[in-house]
Amino acid sequence: MTGEEMIFNSDLYGDAIANPGIMAALVAFGFVFVLILLAVYIYSAIAVLFIARKTKTPNRWLAFVPIANFYLLTQMAGKSGWWALTILLGFIPMPILGLIPAGIAIWFFWIVAEKIKFPGWTSLLLIIPIVNLVILGIWAWSRNSKKKR
Repeated sequence: MTGEEMIFNSDLYGDAIANPGIMAALVAFGFVFVLILLAVYIYSAIAVLFIARKTKTPNRWLAFVPIANFYLLTQMAGKSGWWALTILLGFIPMPILGLIPAGIAIWFFWIVAEKIKFPGWTSLLLIIPIVNLVILGIWAWSRNSKKKR
């Protein structure tokens, strides 16, 4: 069998799909993946809830609502709620312009970090995966914020 025949031979794919072991592994992987995503989302929402408490922002429960949490971010930063729409523009596929809403969100987190007495530059660390979860946790539950001298 030539390479071209192997690529277009539907039996190769049919065997993989019909194999119960492979299907069970895929389902298990998908289940674990969804659980991890859910855990990260809940952790992030609880951290934002506590940060909103530190900034004395009303409607803290919006941290758990997927799109409304962008509105909560604008309220924590003391900006108009209309700014939440600019952050939502990041979900529209645009090659370079998609970075602008991410920059605006980092700017809002910069303002929030300074409100809760952390250096604003720590908001730049939110760009780094895993580190962003640590930073949110530090902001939410740390009592060691910088003191004004």
